[in-house]
Amino acid sequence: MQSAAPIDAATSAQALYHPGAGWERRFWLIFAGQSLSLLGSALTQFVLLWWIADTTGSVSALAGAGAAALLPLALLSPLAGTFADRYSRPMLMIAADTISAACMVLLIVLFLGGGIALWHIYLVMFARSAMQAFQMPAAAASVAMLVPASFLPRAAGLNQIMQSVTMIAPAPLGALAMGVMPLGWALAIDAVTALAGIVPLLVLRIPQSFAAPGQQAGLWSECRAGAAMIWSNPGLRRLYGLIGLMMLIIMPSLVLVALLVKQHFGGGAGQVALMEALSGVGLLGGGIVVAVLAPQRQVPWILWGFAATCLALALTGLTPGTMFYAALVAWTLCGLACAAGNASLMALLQAGIPNQMQGRAFSLLDAVIGLGAPVGLALGAPLGELIGIRALFVLVGVLGTLVCLAGFFSPALMRLDGAPAAAPLPAGGTRP
Repeated sequence: MQSAAPIDAATSAQALYHPGAGWERRFWLIFAGQSLSLLGSALTQFVLLWWIADTTGSVSALAGAGAAALLPLALLSPLAGTFADRYSRPMLMIAADTISAACMVLLIVLFLGGGIALWHIYLVMFARSAMQAFQMPAAAASVAMLVPASFLPRAAGLNQIMQSVTMIAPAPLGALAMGVMPLGWALAIDAVTALAGIVPLLVLRIPQSFAAPGQQAGLWSECRAGAAMIWSNPGLRRLYGLIGLMMLIIMPSLVLVALLVKQHFGGGAGQVALMEALSGVGLLGGGIVVAVLAPQRQVPWILWGFAATCLALALTGLTPGTMFYAALVAWTLCGLACAAGNASLMALLQAGIPNQMQGRAFSLLDAVIGLGAPVGLALGAPLGELIGIRALFVLVGVLGTLVCLAGFFSPALMRLDGAPAAAPLPAGGTRP
């Protein structure tokens, strides 16, 4: 395989692809259902992390929760992406949401019965993360078959807006729910909203691109082919490596923000909720910018967006404890920059990688992040205990910024923007 393949070998075939009449209705209904489901999951995440921070006050306990929520992504994502390319993506998404909701019901029973323990939360986080490993590549790869190729940059921006809205609402709603009802009932919201994500997938058709029957191989062979696809392309290889290294560096700060607010700024659940909500406002703004501008050169947006994200983390740590409002500004800018980088990354991969391999491409990205994040937490937790939460934020923010800016010095990475706007349809065609 040549070093420029597969992204540079893409033809204009998918640029001519159209999902058919009524694609707008299908896209928006599925989009709305997934938004509600994500809202419930984000609320649950906020409630559980704050309960751990408030109950234990321990960096190690929060780091353990982060590892439980991320490790399955690293272990299962390569295999999950292959499933997303071989089998029905809507059915994978439905199964993953159903099992995740069942896990949450079990946790609700434990909370309401007073028998909850920290290891129960870790176990549920691990199981839900395993389901997310199957759900995420299936959902990301479905987008390219729901909308015309020309709509992909805007779809990526809209997806970022969706994630932003579901970050703004869960924090204040979670704080409110914990104040007016038992924690178990607050978690029940997640089980209900999961239905909103499942129902549209049961009734609406999502086309899917498959390899021709004669080109199909064994499960593990296809899994290795996905890894070979990324490794054989110098630009993609460097892009995946950069993102993995960045996440390894900054992950401790993303998990330990509740302790920063509590220990450095003297805040509580309300302040954490406000910080997370304003981060969501920033993400919303960044998603709107990408959706409106629909940038055609994705790589600079990726690198500048993630570099600015890391820099904002450092500024948050540098903020004096009496200036919480300044930390709110920095955290908002962090969200805005992250949205610009992430939406551009999704658009680049969706437009440049053949659809029948997108499940593996996205799952391998999840695996890279999933491998880097637990290592970062394992290193960051004792370092945070040693130098303090505030110094940890500054250190990881500066290092992450330098890593992202280094990407501009990679010609292979910068040439990814030179690939055609879309990838070819497979020889096997498409089917629901």
